[in-house]
Amino acid sequence: MATTYCAPDWQHYRMDYRNPHQVLEPEEREIAMVAEALTCLCEAGVLPHTCYDHEKMRAHRQAVRELFEIPWTAITPRMQRLLYAINAIVQPQCMIAAGVFCGNTFIANAGAAVGPGACYTARELLGVEIIPKEAARAERNVRRLDRSGVARVLAADAVQVVVEFPQPIDLLYLDADGAGSRGKGIYLDILEAASGKLPPGSVIMAHNSVNAAGSLAPYLDYVRDPTCFRASVNVILDGEGLEVSMR
Repeated sequence: MATTYCAPDWQHYRMDYRNPHQVLEPEEREIAMVAEALTCLCEAGVLPHTCYDHEKMRAHRQAVRELFEIPWTAITPRMQRLLYAINAIVQPQCMIAAGVFCGNTFIANAGAAVGPGACYTARELLGVEIIPKEAARAERNVRRLDRSGVARVLAADAVQVVVEFPQPIDLLYLDADGAGSRGKGIYLDILEAASGKLPPGSVIMAHNSVNAAGSLAPYLDYVRDPTCFRASVNVILDGEGLEVSMR
């Protein structure tokens, strides 16, 4: 089943990409908008419930504000909360995030299991960034928040990483850019390479489902095909969007 959730104000909800911690709305409204999205995901069968700890999310956000070097980001506060909440609910033992830049998107996912926002214990949380300089910065950022080593960042090609990953992937987050004209079309390459590692019930999230919908068309057709995936929801909280699919 494929469906869409649209926040009523998504077209007007905008952030300054170079001001990652800017408050865009009262926290109560942010929580309410994300709660509506989580309810839609639950009704579609992607999530088992919609409950997560708001205090732990608040602690996670504060730690990122204090510890991370973020030159810019397209992850809005609503999206940060949504990513954290989905991971807190799904509680993946093994998570891979492809295309993590400085680590902000990665820790929005991994922060449900490491650091002050942790609400469960994971086995392995892996961020992948193909540009070595950015991967090194992301790893430095992550080490400031997670001293356990459960969350880590590699400088590598995500397609190769998922092929060689030795365990089932419970949650796969996609935010990479392919070389040349491939762009966001690389999502489908990564997903197909990971296919044999994604067990039934695994969750796949693809950022930019709105602003990159054109280049993502083959990917979106694939995850919205009911013969391939049990459910897929286009969550539109902001102008970027997030496609959330269940294997």
